[in-house]
Parts: sequence; structure tokens; C-alpha cells
Amino acid sequence: MSTTLAPQQERPLYAIGIVLFTYFFFTLCDTAAKWLVLSGIPPLETAFMRYLVQLAFMAGLTLPRAGLSAFRTQRPVQQVARALALLGMTAFNFFAVLYLPLTITSTIMFGIPLLITALSVPFLGEQVGWRRWTAVVVGFTGILIIVQPWGAEFHWAVIFSLCCTLSGSIYYIFTRKLAKTETTVSMQLYGGLVGAVLLLPFAAANWVWPDAFWTWVAFFGVGLAAMTGHQIAIIAHRFAPASTLAPFGYTQIIWMSLSSWLIFAQPPDIWLFVGAPIVVGSGLYIWLRERKLAKATVRPVTTADADLPVEEKAAVKPQPA
Repeated sequence: MSTTLAPQQERPLYAIGIVLFTYFFFTLCDTAAKWLVLSGIPPLETAFMRYLVQLAFMAGLTLPRAGLSAFRTQRPVQQVARALALLGMTAFNFFAVLYLPLTITSTIMFGIPLLITALSVPFLGEQVGWRRWTAVVVGFTGILIIVQPWGAEFHWAVIFSLCCTLSGSIYYIFTRKLAKTETTVSMQLYGGLVGAVLLLPFAAANWVWPDAFWTWVAFFGVGLAAMTGHQIAIIAHRFAPASTLAPFGYTQIIWMSLSSWLIFAQPPDIWLFVGAPIVVGSGLYIWLRERKLAKATVRPVTTADADLPVEEKAAVKPQPA
């Protein structure tokens, strides 16, 4: 595995083709995490294993050949900030899946493109126009329909999913920024190292060993699936802007629904079918609006360009782990 930065190229069809596999592996990660926490493995231990396996696997592949130079980075602060955002995304999500169906947690995370639009103002200094602000409000209305905070079945663990979405938005902003100057290997190594080191004391304090075959599979699989998914996502971002890849993140709801239904016997309820199209539609509108406005960046900026996007802010769906 090369530790040399691969130049960014424009190969959108290739990027779309490989990024579809990202969401399959993210679904495997979430499925393994839910299996572990339901089997009695603490969520923070599950998150620790996710990062430990990633770190061990990447270190084993790269350090024998590249040594510590694999950790070389031009932006150490942003590398750590990205790793912390990923850690928050993972930890919050693993607590959420203990109490909520995968269909709920994944659909709430479809709010990431909406949050990235909102966060582009403080993080990237962008001015967001009224059309995209309207899409953000409509999208979060869809999330409210799904989680039903006014209903008797509302579960407080939704707060974990919302925090996961916030962390994920920050993570994807940093991923696109770092993809310009940092190697895939360095981002994987920093992500695994920061997560494993910070979670170690919490995991060790209440360690529980798996006691069944499939639990052992999930114990190591949670890290391998997450690492593979993020590896593919980073590579895909080198061949296409995030704004091109964004709509394909919504395919993850198919995998999540199948996993939730077939493995955990938790089929989607009626409110998911009502709210999810609203969330997805809002995200797609933002994507279409930004693609349209991006064409205007070739001409001089004027006061009429207040709604122009910064490409690096464009959203891509993620999911955890």
C-alpha cells in the first residue's frame, strides 16, 4: 500500500462505482456493532475494537516498508481534528444502535448533507442562500417525523444519533480538505491511532470477552468493515468531488433496512416511509442547487453570488462507525 499521495483526478464514473461499496461496508460495520452491544459488549469497547483493528491492520501493511514516515502529514492539527470527529461519530452511533433500529440511526445520519450546509458558514466562511436554508429546515422536519419526539415511543437515544450526525458532518468537511494534501494511509493511521488511544482506558475499565462464534466474528469484523469503507471513501474522493458522490450515499438505506429486518427483526415503520423521502429529497435538492451554482464559479464573483457553494463543503453520506 503506497504512502505516496496520489494526485486528484476527475474520473467520476469510477468514483461512483467504488463509492457504492463504501455504504455496504458501513452497513456491515453498524450491523457488527449492534450485534456486539446486544451481546453484552460495552459500546465503548466495541468502538475501541473498531479503531484498534484499523490501526493494527494499517500499521502491519505500511510500517514495515515505510516506517514512521507513514505518519508524515502537512496538516497535523486537521488530521487530529478529523480523527476526533470520526471518534465522536463512531461512539455516538454505537450507543444509539444499542437502543434504536438501524433504519432509524441511518436515516437520521442522512441529515449530514443538511448539517454540512449549515456548518459551511462558520467552518468555511460561506454564505448560504435562502433556498438551501429552506432545504435544511425541510430536511430536519423529515427527521422529526421519523423520530416522533412528541410520541410515546420516542426514545432518548435519538440524541446520540443527532450527535453522531453533527460529528459526521465535521468529519466529512475535514476529509475533503485533507484529501488534497494527505495520503490515504496517513488518514487511516491517524484515525485509528487517535481513536484507539483515547478509548483504551474506557474499554479496559469494563472489558468483556465475546462468548460465541458470531460475536467473535463481529468483534474483529467491526474494525475491518469500517476501515475498508473509509479506505474506499477516501480513494473515491480523489476521483470526484463530494458533490458528485453525495446522492449515492442514500443507497445505504437499502442495506440498512435489509440488515435491520433480516438480522434483528426490526422492520421499518410507517413514519420512516413518510420522513425518509423528505430527508433524502432535501439532501438531493441541496446537491442539485450546488451543482447548478458551481458552474457560476468560472465568472468573477459579484454580490449576486451570495449563494455560491464551496466545493469542499459539499456533502457525502457517511455512516460509522
